Amino acid sequence: MALFGNAHSIDPAKAQQEYARLFGRGEQLRAAFLLIRDTLLFTDRRLILVDKQGITGKKVEYHSIPYKSISHFSVETAGHFDLDAELKIYISSSSTPMKTTFTKGVDIYEVQAILTEFVTG
Repeated sequence: MALFGNAHSIDPAKAQQEYARLFGRGEQLRAAFLLIRDTLLFTDRRLILVDKQGITGKKVEYHSIPYKSISHFSVETAGHFDLDAELKIYISSSSTPMKTTFTKGVDIYEVQAILTEFVTG
């Protein structure tokens, strides 16, 4: 699955409340990013991709990726001319990475640190 567009961080407390029905007992949201209409949620247990579909966005698909399923990932920092940072996540069952770009305001090192903590932990 590939996600395209520019993501920016959103308030984790607000996202925790909005997506509370998705979380298991005791599961805590660590970070959240909005990608146009879609959302990336980093919990202490898994990565959740909220994929809003159709014109109205009423139909929603929720992808739950346990961190143990992530074989590796890469981050590409923003440059002088290319102002967006990129994240690629490789799932063990797929040869095609999930890709997303982050706006200048997102600390890609923070995203990388969150993944490192849970993928290698």
